[in-house]
Amino acid sequence: MMSDAEDLLAHLDLREYETTALRELLALGRSTAPNLAEATGIPRARIYEVLDELADRGFIEVIPGRPKEYQAKHPEAILDRAVENERQDFESFQTEIKDVRAEFVSTFGPMFERASEDVTPTEDLFHVVDVGEPSETETRQLYHDAEREVNVLTKSFAYLDSIRPALADALDRGIDVRVLMLDPAHLSPDNREIQAEIYEELTDSYPEVAVRFSNEQLPLRGTVADPSMDYESGKAILLVEEKDIPLSMRQAAVTDNGSFVAGLKRLFDLIWEHDSDEAY
Repeated sequence: MMSDAEDLLAHLDLREYETTALRELLALGRSTAPNLAEATGIPRARIYEVLDELADRGFIEVIPGRPKEYQAKHPEAILDRAVENERQDFESFQTEIKDVRAEFVSTFGPMFERASEDVTPTEDLFHVVDVGEPSETETRQLYHDAEREVNVLTKSFAYLDSIRPALADALDRGIDVRVLMLDPAHLSPDNREIQAEIYEELTDSYPEVAVRFSNEQLPLRGTVADPSMDYESGKAILLVEEKDIPLSMRQAAVTDNGSFVAGLKRLFDLIWEHDSDEAY
C-alpha cells in the first residue's frame, strides 16, 4: 500500500522529504513541525524548509498558533493546484522564451549559417534516441502531430500506459489508428499475458483502434504517422529486433524522410493485408 501511495505522490514531482511530509500529513491530519519531524525522520533542521515548500506549492495549509500547525489539503485540491502550478510554470517559460527569441536567433543564427556553409548539404535519413522515456516522448509527439493516420507495429503494445493520453487525443481528432501485434504463439508466457490484457483494454476502451496479429515475426517495431506515396510527408520511430541487447541499452531511429516513411507504410500494409489475422 505504501508503494502505491509513493507511486501516486511521485506525479507531484516532489523531493524525497517533501513527499514524506505530505504523505504523513495526509495520513495523520494536523501536526506541528517538531512532531512531524519526529514521525517522519526528517531532520529538524530541514522540516520548516520542507513545509514552507509544500505551502508555497499550495499542497498544505498553515494554521496560525503557538506553535503553528500544518495540514494537508484535500487530495482533489492538491491535484488541482499541481495542474495550476504546471500551467503557470509553462506560461512563465513561454514568456521567457518569447522575450529572448529575437536575441537568441540574431546571436546564434549567423553562427549556424556560417557553420552550415562548410557542410555538404545532405538530408539525414534518421536520428537516434534512447529506448525508454526519450523514445516514448517521440512516440507521443507522433500521435499529437498526426493529421490522418497512425500505424503501430509492436509485440504486445506493453507501453500503452505511457502514450495513453496521446492515443486518446488522436482518436478524439478522428485519426485512424491501426495496431499490428505479434501472434501470441511467438511470445513468451509473460509477454503473452501482457498482450492479452492490452488487447482486452483496446477492444473495451478504444474500439476505434483496429487490431490484427502478424503471423510471422516482425522485422522491426515502431510507429508510422501520416505516410504518403508522393513521399512528401510522414514521420516514424522504429527499432529493430536485437535479442541479446536489453532495452535499456538500445536506441530507436526517428525519421521524417518521406520516402523511408512510405516504405515503412508499404511494409505495414503488406503484413496487415496478407500475413495477419483478426482473431486473438
